[in-house]
Amino acid sequence: MRKVFLLFIPFLLMGIVTMAQQAVNGKITDQNGLPLAGVSVKSKKTGKFTTTAADGSFSLSAIADDELEISSVGYITQTVSASNPVINISLVQSVEEMSQVVLVGTRTAGRVKTETPVPVDVINVAQASQPTARMDITSILNVAAPSFNYNKQSGSDGADHVDLATLRGLGPDQTLVLINGKRRHQTAFVAVFGTRGRGNSGTDLNAIPASSIDRVEILRDGASAQYGSDAIAGVINLVLKKSTKKLTGSIGYAGYHDPKFNTAFADDLSTQYEKAGKFDGNSVTANLNYGLPIGKKGGFINLSLDALSTSKTFRQALDTSDYINNPDGMYINIYRRGNGDGSLKLIGTFLNLEIPTNGPATFYSFGGYNYKSSDAFAFTRNFSARPERFPTDAGGGIIFVPSIMKNTNDGETFYSPHIQTKISDFSYTAGVKGQTKGHWNWDLSNTIGRNNFHFYGDKTFNASLGDKKTHFDDGGFSFLQNTINLNFSKKVSSSFNIALGAEGRFENYKIYSGEEASYKNYDPTGDKATGSQGFPGYQPADVVNAKRSVVGLYADAEYDVTTNWLLNGAVRIENYNDFGFTSNYKLATRYKVSPGFNLRGSVSTGFRAPSLQQINFSSTFTTVQAGNIAEVKIAPNYSPITKAAGIEELKQERSVNGSLGFTWQAAKALSVTIDGYWVKIKDRVVLSGQFDGSDPDLDANLRSQMALLNVSLAQFFANAVTTTNRGVDVVIDYNKKSGKHRYRGLFTGNFQSMDIDKINIPTKLSGSDFLRQTFLSDREQKFILASAPNTKFGLNLEYGCSNLTVGTRFTYYGKVVLLGYGESGLGINPEVPLDNGSGYVKDQYDYTGKLVTDLYASYKLNKHFTLFGGADNLLNIHPDFGVAPGAKDWAYNTETGGPWDAVQMGNNGRRLFLRVAFNF
Repeated sequence: MRKVFLLFIPFLLMGIVTMAQQAVNGKITDQNGLPLAGVSVKSKKTGKFTTTAADGSFSLSAIADDELEISSVGYITQTVSASNPVINISLVQSVEEMSQVVLVGTRTAGRVKTETPVPVDVINVAQASQPTARMDITSILNVAAPSFNYNKQSGSDGADHVDLATLRGLGPDQTLVLINGKRRHQTAFVAVFGTRGRGNSGTDLNAIPASSIDRVEILRDGASAQYGSDAIAGVINLVLKKSTKKLTGSIGYAGYHDPKFNTAFADDLSTQYEKAGKFDGNSVTANLNYGLPIGKKGGFINLSLDALSTSKTFRQALDTSDYINNPDGMYINIYRRGNGDGSLKLIGTFLNLEIPTNGPATFYSFGGYNYKSSDAFAFTRNFSARPERFPTDAGGGIIFVPSIMKNTNDGETFYSPHIQTKISDFSYTAGVKGQTKGHWNWDLSNTIGRNNFHFYGDKTFNASLGDKKTHFDDGGFSFLQNTINLNFSKKVSSSFNIALGAEGRFENYKIYSGEEASYKNYDPTGDKATGSQGFPGYQPADVVNAKRSVVGLYADAEYDVTTNWLLNGAVRIENYNDFGFTSNYKLATRYKVSPGFNLRGSVSTGFRAPSLQQINFSSTFTTVQAGNIAEVKIAPNYSPITKAAGIEELKQERSVNGSLGFTWQAAKALSVTIDGYWVKIKDRVVLSGQFDGSDPDLDANLRSQMALLNVSLAQFFANAVTTTNRGVDVVIDYNKKSGKHRYRGLFTGNFQSMDIDKINIPTKLSGSDFLRQTFLSDREQKFILASAPNTKFGLNLEYGCSNLTVGTRFTYYGKVVLLGYGESGLGINPEVPLDNGSGYVKDQYDYTGKLVTDLYASYKLNKHFTLFGGADNLLNIHPDFGVAPGAKDWAYNTETGGPWDAVQMGNNGRRLFLRVAFNF
């Protein structure tokens, strides 16, 4: 009996414990009453845990005298007694930690950026956008993140009107953009003329109002296995604001003051160049953000409105008298007399909404609309050089149109066509998220986005039509993307999280033609130039309506092997109906060597599907040479000409990424991260050079196909290049408060290089050295390699006391080397004659490194208003002239047609600003 009694004691004790347990229910919110999902609720005695659902609710069995530990990244951990069966808690934010929590790159509730296995930058948009003259999110990020790069384009047709950025020196379409973790659609634009990233598309960050963005997370690592196509270089996640009962906004002005190169400062050149005032590029911006609570369960709607108006800038070398011996001198630029940035008018609105339902689910939606109208000068038409581009009378005399044409003091007549665009962006996401009884978090959403890019020619002519029509509808293109996602995730244990998901995507790309007068030749003699000068319209033969569907599956897991060692793995498979199947993986890890020091690294494969824009882009330009009318054709991938050239169907770009680095919390106020990376990409899509149908070395079948279609010159998109990038990113961040005093220091640096390992030239385009160089010339190779400076670093120092803050930014842009077209105009081993006639020199432009200084200050006038003011590029620094040493007579052989290419800090010089920010 004694043995039997002892045998039953454990079961008796278990029964007593079980009887003593009770179900504890509750809800976890933030200080504003918004529900917090994914909060950990853990029993201290038993170790049992659960996580809160989308509406912040939880349920956990616990002993009455137990304690529950409630924790979430970014919030102060609380411990409460389990004696009460109903527990409702409001968590308080940890200010230092919350600003560093990242959501991108992880399927868990988030991690502090120094604890992630891969590098992530977190940029507070309000903090970064106020003390600067930069008025758009792209240019703001250019000085805030180490390997983020962008160059404002000029003289580059459509690229003047949309700003596309890159990460780690790769292409603009090799970075994926998310909003609240959902894929953002790309622009319909594809770069084909005079620009960095030629042959690429990308995402227009400036189409999202900056006032709607709480923070920007930049994942600097390959992430195709987690997010799909385009994430070779990394991922940019824009996290929208959720604030309620708070009106914030600002009104600002910025303008350039550049007495060194602004044409308004040279009265003696007033007939030679376009100009405005001594302050140009004048920008006025206004934005508002306001949120309203919805219901009593933490629902909200947050609304934003941004508006911006910016005028043109005009930059030339102003000393033209002794330009050979004057370092700042150049001869008069007859090629692009309106050199500078285009004008812009923009208005955009966005919403972010969440409404918890009566059940364990939350409905959410976000989206907005953006409209941009832009105007930029094309290259100049000079009558003495090309009279066929001007309207003339029966006797061949010029028909002078005073509202468009101008006469110079040396007898030239010219006009500078305007290229105008009207660009609209629409996007909307709607979804429902919640948690099952088995604690699986689920999220079902649909995102639709559309970009429409419409060209117009203004203050220009179709010379074959005469002088009566001066404004043309040139047509354009649109891109629509619809993405549906279903995601599941579960915290299986306190150390293991698993996520699964599926995605379906539909894409539609269209090219629509312009009006007939924008492209047609009306001159039966063939003596007059065809189409709208500056930007001829798209022709009916260019019209496209292409569609594509994609399905994908992914799995993702994070495992804290020990308290110090984190492992993360992901696999993804996708199938495209046009090019087929692809699979990718990623493995990342982080190890805590000590409480403040972490080692981290990753290895992954990646891909980027060829965009519909690259597969289907078509452009036909009719040219007149010696009275013969022929066509210059950018042929789509399915064209008979493309097939005859031996260009294969475009396939995905494939990459292998590796990174290794460390994070060091050197002190409470000081953190250091250093990460090295290596990225090899095979089969990068580029745009080839132009092949001449009369070249006898060209494949006979290709020549006959071009002759059949009356095409004189043709170029193609092709999987042409294999490259390797390697580099190091450095971020040193110091933030400290001491009484009324505030100290901040931020150093960001990127040191990188790129090699072109291989060029895949089709056999039919390899008949001679000249043809092989035409496929991807020396000049085009330099543009690929110069997508980012080899060195770029920034140092931001800031001090505040009470209501006053002063700061400075130093940004160093490293050396960039580009090539001109050379005397031949082809960019193949380009050389130009020396000014002294002694021989030739390589047409190479060395843009040496430059240090730019910004200075700013702010003063809090009262609790509602703060005044900001200062100067970007205080010392009025410009790039070196784009001219080969000793060959100034061959200046303006640049992409822009001006004294510089689009490099480094830009060409406009000092920019002053004043801004008033308010909150109520």
